[in-house]
Amino acid sequence: MFNLKEIKKAVDQIAEEKGLDSEQILTAIESSIAAAYKKEFGKRSEIIKCKFDLKTGTLKFWQIKTVEDENTVKIIEEFELSDSDHESKKKEILPSKETIDDDEEKIPRYNPDRHILIEDAKKINKKIKLEEELEFPLEIHDDFGRIAAQTAKQVVLQKLREAERGSIIKEYQDKVGEIISGVIQRFERGNTFVDLGRAVGIMFSNETIPGEHYKPGNRMRFYLLAVQEESRIPGIILSRSHPEFIKKLFQIEVPEVSDGTVEIKAIAREPGNRTKIAVVSNAEGIDPVGSCVGQRGTRVMSVSNELGQEKIDIIEWSDSPEEFIANSLSPAKINSVEVLERREAKAFVPEDQLSLAIGKGGQNVRLAAKLTGWKIDVRSQSRPEEVQEGGIADSPEKTEDMNPEGNTE
Repeated sequence: MFNLKEIKKAVDQIAEEKGLDSEQILTAIESSIAAAYKKEFGKRSEIIKCKFDLKTGTLKFWQIKTVEDENTVKIIEEFELSDSDHESKKKEILPSKETIDDDEEKIPRYNPDRHILIEDAKKINKKIKLEEELEFPLEIHDDFGRIAAQTAKQVVLQKLREAERGSIIKEYQDKVGEIISGVIQRFERGNTFVDLGRAVGIMFSNETIPGEHYKPGNRMRFYLLAVQEESRIPGIILSRSHPEFIKKLFQIEVPEVSDGTVEIKAIAREPGNRTKIAVVSNAEGIDPVGSCVGQRGTRVMSVSNELGQEKIDIIEWSDSPEEFIANSLSPAKINSVEVLERREAKAFVPEDQLSLAIGKGGQNVRLAAKLTGWKIDVRSQSRPEEVQEGGIADSPEKTEDMNPEGNTE
């Protein structure tokens, strides 16, 4: 009989450390003991289960057999087996899949350690049906050899890893699309690894903010982009350059955005440099731009500081293309906007506003085009026929809608 106090204490301690349910720990222990029993007293092809009673400290063991007939398993008589078949049968752990004929479905070979024929099963339980399981009690043992004990240890560690991995995946899958905080841990091949507490996240180089420096030990916020389940260790993918990161930061800093009174309709971002967001109010009397800027710019400054002083332009969204395009070129003042076919527009600005409307390297007009989804051509009001250097920008969305010949489909 086991020391119940010590077992319960160990179960509770592991559950707390790993963030798992006590029942999962107990299941892992039972699986490991069953593996040790099988190693010491059973056959490799047998299915053995174990139940550990926490109330009494006793163990129960039983063997599982599935009810089959000649249609569900391939029954081979002893005289049909060649010497090589006998040898392979000795080595068989799981029922092998063999084809009876080319046209017939593959079925497993009958294995007396795992299967019981329906006629024999009916003698034990008259109500038993095909594919159901029968349990056969086994002799109780708790004195396992060194090899069996090592097997038990490996099984319990494996089960705990699987349970912990499943728990982590579930926890972080529920947080995809949200902001989480973590501590910079290390760098490897341009990627940044972040300690999130129960797990380690990874921020690939293309998800970092250009020019932003990360130091081990620094606590930062991240946008949880995705959770990859395929790898042995759950891949928790983080980002600081994703446009949605901006939206989530404003939800934290601006109550009106959080409660839906003010809605962020569109975001255009060049990480580490500049971002434009379009906002609209869903309630009368609420200024969407003023709400996001905050008193003396405190709200927008909080977001900007989180992003390493990235410049943020907040403009008012509009159903009118002319008005929306004019707003998107802020902080430049626009005289007029001429809407053309195929989502193209010309924006006419005063001469002294021309460089501001285009921006350094065409950045302002480029972000405006990305924000609105329109191709924008910035022109001087006094020289409307003259194309300005860097003054034309196409939106990525519009480019994707073009076929190879350049015509909209």
